[in-house]
Amino acid sequence: MSKRSEACSISIKTKQIVYDRDNQKCIICGKYVPISNANAHYIKRSQGGLGIPENIVTLCQNCHYEEDFGKNTQQYEDYIKNYLKQYYGDSWNEKDLYYNKWR
Repeated sequence: MSKRSEACSISIKTKQIVYDRDNQKCIICGKYVPISNANAHYIKRSQGGLGIPENIVTLCQNCHYEEDFGKNTQQYEDYIKNYLKQYYGDSWNEKDLYYNKWR
């Protein structure tokens, strides 16, 4: 596995942190979901989005699909961004969510 792939993957520890932070529910619709659903990147993996709690949220399968491919993708992205900013406050910075091989 490349360093980038490893940095962008989500560890079991991170999934647990995110799942607990999100109260074991989809942050959009509020549906209870299994821990495997703590896997939605705000900055997409394909764009170098890191697999860290500050970039990961819990979404049910329907909301995750809508966020990735739906008609209201931008609304979902805005909602997730605001959710993460609200949770992490001033320490949350979108630039810190991207893989950087020089770090």
